[in-house]
Amino acid sequence: MTNLDLSIIFIYLLFITWRGFKSRNTYETTDDFFLAGRSLSWPLIGLSLYATNISITSIIGLSGSGYETGISVFNYEWSGTIMLLIFAVFIVPFYLKHKLTTMPEFLGKRFDNRSRLYFSIVSITMSVLIDIAGALFASSILLKGIFPDVELFVFVIIMAVVTGLYTVAGGLRAVVITDSIQAILLTLASAIVAVVAFNQVGSWEEVRSAVAPQFLSLIQPADDPFIPWPTLFISLPILGFYFMCSNQHMVQRVLGAKSLEDGRKGAIFAGFLKLPLLFILVLPGTLGLILYPDIENPNLVFPELMFDFIPAGVLGLILTGFIAALMSSIDSALTASSSIATMDIYNRWKPESSQKKLIKMGKLFILVAVALASLWAPFISQFPTLWEYLQAVLSFLSPPIVTCYIFGLFWKKATADGAFYSLVCGSAMGLFLIINNYVYTILFPIHYLYSATIIFLFSSAVMIIVSLLWPEKEISAFFDKDEEALPETDIPWYKNHKFFALVVLAVTLLLVYAFR
Repeated sequence: MTNLDLSIIFIYLLFITWRGFKSRNTYETTDDFFLAGRSLSWPLIGLSLYATNISITSIIGLSGSGYETGISVFNYEWSGTIMLLIFAVFIVPFYLKHKLTTMPEFLGKRFDNRSRLYFSIVSITMSVLIDIAGALFASSILLKGIFPDVELFVFVIIMAVVTGLYTVAGGLRAVVITDSIQAILLTLASAIVAVVAFNQVGSWEEVRSAVAPQFLSLIQPADDPFIPWPTLFISLPILGFYFMCSNQHMVQRVLGAKSLEDGRKGAIFAGFLKLPLLFILVLPGTLGLILYPDIENPNLVFPELMFDFIPAGVLGLILTGFIAALMSSIDSALTASSSIATMDIYNRWKPESSQKKLIKMGKLFILVAVALASLWAPFISQFPTLWEYLQAVLSFLSPPIVTCYIFGLFWKKATADGAFYSLVCGSAMGLFLIINNYVYTILFPIHYLYSATIIFLFSSAVMIIVSLLWPEKEISAFFDKDEEALPETDIPWYKNHKFFALVVLAVTLLLVYAFR
């Protein structure tokens, strides 16, 4: 690192903090602070969703898994794109029609406050354990390569303070604007590293001759220890639905859309932006098998590529992109957990609170979330790769939530009791499988992706049985046909969200076929 590199990073940190503070006087209500006044256009939504999804944890995690297991890790990304298309076409209208502020609020409107409170607690827990803690852990890997003599807690404090400052100051509007800038920087930085890595190897023919064929294939055998092919159909859709369709720190951007068409197009745009990640993040990690055949920690492969092959000055620009990605993932998780803690827990406890009081509490919850995630981050090192940690936690915690959302959206007979008991029983099954897999083997070890399927099916069975045995007298008001629907925008077919969705779907399927 040269003084030029450090100066570039420092100037960017100052700029992004200033940009956040510039938005500090643009909100008066919780809608302004948490949803940017419901004024977001589709390009901002798409870029912010992309930056939120492809954070520093994805940079380190996808490249590390690309080194450890090959390109099959990209199955999470293309399946996520498919789920974003489903979300845009079928689910976004429900959310915007009911003017939701948080995702637990959906369960409160569709079922009752028991499920809303339960999901609020689980959602905050997952945000702290997965999103914020994962980002802090990934940042330690990256920044340790720059300043090996500096303690981890120093990095945590610096990034938490900078990100917390502009998030507290500007709310979601500041986050979305900074995310859009950071999405562009991140993509450019990753692309530069990918091109340099490929040039070091030489040609695609050399890659195919040096790397085992299974490392360059998306479809793996049924006994594959990482992503068995059956899980592409029975497990990844469950995780994808949670992350893309019910996870607050993703959906929050769409909830802030200024129109239904903007919300839909923003989600479709984000799905399209995920597809090049195969080439700019996953494959560079796989190329590391040739360049670094004996690396001890797969999570280090992308930082190694940067520090070994990127010249001074350019390295500063690239590191700025990755620091931007880190900040993007943290600020998104902070606004998500803060909005849930404020609107679904504190506001239910103190319903008389003023708008200013709620915003003040939201800022306090941001600081608490950073502190809790900082304490948990060091434990992530016990997993083989960062990506496996992220997906394992998601696999055990999210399936009961997915059950409630799918049945809540598409089955009118689903009852409040069915939802609550499916959450409780599904979580109990998840805890049992965690103990069985990692603490004391009661049955036999079950792959975490198959575990997700088992938990989902168990929760679904509980939902169906309870709803049918103890039905409600009336269908939930959530499905009231007399409620005014969101107007559809009358635009030409080639500008319609359905056309864009079909184009992105075709590109996705072609990509999967090419690397099958």
